[in-house]
Amino acid sequence: MATLAPKIEVTEVELYERDVVLRLPFRFGIVTLTEAPQAFVRARIKSQDGSESWGMSAELLAPKWFDKNPALSNEQNFDQLRQALDIARGHYLAAGAETAFGLFSAVYPEQLKAGAGAGLNSLVAGYGPALIDRAILDALCRSTGVSIFTAVRENLPGLGPGPQEGLEGFDYDGFLAGIKPAGRLHARHTVGLVDDIAMADRDPTDRLDDGLPETLEEAVAHFGQRYFKLKVGGDLSVDLERLTAIAAVLDTIDGPYYVTLDGNEQYADVDGVLALWQALAATPALARLVSSILFIEQPIGRAAALQRDVGALDSQRPVIIDESDADLDAFVRACELGYSGVSSKSCKGIYKSFINLARCRVWNAEAGRERHFMSAEDLSVQVGLALQQDLALASLLGVGHVERNGHYYVDGMAGLPAGEQRAFSSAHPDLYEFSQGQWRLRLDGGEMALDSLDCPGFASAAEPDWSALKEIKA
Repeated sequence: MATLAPKIEVTEVELYERDVVLRLPFRFGIVTLTEAPQAFVRARIKSQDGSESWGMSAELLAPKWFDKNPALSNEQNFDQLRQALDIARGHYLAAGAETAFGLFSAVYPEQLKAGAGAGLNSLVAGYGPALIDRAILDALCRSTGVSIFTAVRENLPGLGPGPQEGLEGFDYDGFLAGIKPAGRLHARHTVGLVDDIAMADRDPTDRLDDGLPETLEEAVAHFGQRYFKLKVGGDLSVDLERLTAIAAVLDTIDGPYYVTLDGNEQYADVDGVLALWQALAATPALARLVSSILFIEQPIGRAAALQRDVGALDSQRPVIIDESDADLDAFVRACELGYSGVSSKSCKGIYKSFINLARCRVWNAEAGRERHFMSAEDLSVQVGLALQQDLALASLLGVGHVERNGHYYVDGMAGLPAGEQRAFSSAHPDLYEFSQGQWRLRLDGGEMALDSLDCPGFASAAEPDWSALKEIKA
């Protein structure tokens, strides 16, 4: 553990939210999302010298991803995540003085136990620490006047042995010191299950005509992206037809493009996914798309995903877990069953991401080849604080590209107070641009510039308008 990691105490945690309305419906798995609240956390820490500092974080309260029980309404899913935040708040306030990672290490096991007692699965329960840990890290960075990039490289959080399995004797300080954050990242464009593909597919009566792309064909031309994430739904004939239509658009791109397939747990077992792969490989119209596939993300439902070996599928294209990554050691179990990788999402926790990255380094060194890897995935992350913290994490992980979809499904900063828009666009001019009457994410040739995120704190030199948010009543 880093010898310079300071001990801190969490003295206050405030929970807020505001509503987000999508400009286009986004279907993933079993839900078509049109609106959802976004959660905001403020945490105050006290250092050993008595000084105090506030930190912040934000994340969408996404339905039907953390818990896909069809009997639960979207509002019940939101309440689950609010409850996870409230439970975690109590744990952090009672944890006493520890390093930032020490606080996480003390809270996380108790959070999962308390969540289980309240009927929350581990993925839901982990949402609470994921947001509060980021707010604590933001406060820690601000109290010491460093950016999250410097804090991680110097192991200011004190990452070391904790509730995770394995990595005994691992040199966390050396590992983190060697991280080289990227100054730019490719945005991987999501194609949802109800997205229109070609311009001709869009019903003229449904068009928004807001100057922004409304189909994949328009998005390719507008954003200039070369990385794409394609949702598949578990019905072989429907998936084949849809992917063929997508390929017809992507194949018009001059130069290489890259694709990931996301099953969102829509397949019952590995046999169904193998059947899909075999059908894709046998379809001439999909030849270029198939050759461009980088990996397959969580195609099998979580109840069965870690029950059988997936090596036969992984030998065709690497397979990663996402929803099955419900606790700190899920990646270990997955790799024993033939999976190659695991997703990083801010909503699953920054420490989980670094622990899994460390495992990839160790396992690849032992194997003498680069097999195990991490990807960076989105959950409709919104512009402003959430977007910036998520991009900073992806940059630190060295992934090169990150799924990015909030800028497509939501109309930029349209829902933010004018002062908040000015604050974020002024503080981070490389990341935002004013277009079509609104401040929104800037994409140059499909890439995002991240230099302005290297500022004191966790990737943000601006704050939300706290007075415009409503308090979460757990």
